[in-house]
Amino acid sequence: MNKKPVSNFLNPIFFVLLFYLLASSCTTTKNVPYFMDLTDTSKIYTQAIKNTYEIQIQPDDILEIIINDINAQAAAPFNLGNTNPPSVPGMQILQSTLGTKPNTANTTTETGQGYLVDKSGTIDFPVLGNFKVQELTVPQLKDTLKQKLEKYLQNPIINVRLLNYKVTVLGEVLRPATYSIPSERVTIVDAIGMAGDLTIYGKRENVLLIREENGERKFIRLNLNSSNIFESPYYYLKQNDIIYVEPNKAKISSTDIAKLRSISLITAAFTLLIILLTRTGH
Repeated sequence: MNKKPVSNFLNPIFFVLLFYLLASSCTTTKNVPYFMDLTDTSKIYTQAIKNTYEIQIQPDDILEIIINDINAQAAAPFNLGNTNPPSVPGMQILQSTLGTKPNTANTTTETGQGYLVDKSGTIDFPVLGNFKVQELTVPQLKDTLKQKLEKYLQNPIINVRLLNYKVTVLGEVLRPATYSIPSERVTIVDAIGMAGDLTIYGKRENVLLIREENGERKFIRLNLNSSNIFESPYYYLKQNDIIYVEPNKAKISSTDIAKLRSISLITAAFTLLIILLTRTGH
């Protein structure tokens, strides 16, 4: 009885494995570069900057507000952390008249003490009491405080900073994480740069931005392959924005191919084992 050589059985398996290996090594660079519409390096492209962006204060923000004045003792009662403020003429009468209550809504963060903006968009400020800050920009809040404090201080100097300004970058980036923003302005390009840039498998033409504002959650798709991103109203990020970079087809295909390759190798090994057992059994 003639037996087929082992090589005849392995040939189909060899070609199947070769096909999967070649398929997994094929990648496309079509959607890899950013701003692909800026292709002619002999020209200078200009684009008017239309977006002037300042963050607006929202509920759950934590604000650092420091008040200074020529008279340091007069400014002390308007700052957090003064459990025993110095005696200032008229201050006890002022506090009694305003009915100021303890600042139970204020908090302490890793970077210092701050004023927590409550769900109604207000803060509880020493001496001045509760007032609304929601949807104000930082400069607008400074102006508001200056108007209120000029009644009690000679030349109030006001510093305001958002302590919990952060954005989250997830998906196909080198370092997915939540990043604290030290300044008051950050763009989607800045955030992706902090995350170490997109991987080769990131879908650049369909980056997802998730934003919560005014009691709604918005889902916005952005195309980083186009220079129009610079004119997008979502180019500048807001506090607590989430950026998600989806995997492209190459990443999904490579995952599927890896699974198929593993199955093929197991099948080939099992087939080879059966052949060897069959041969030794005769």
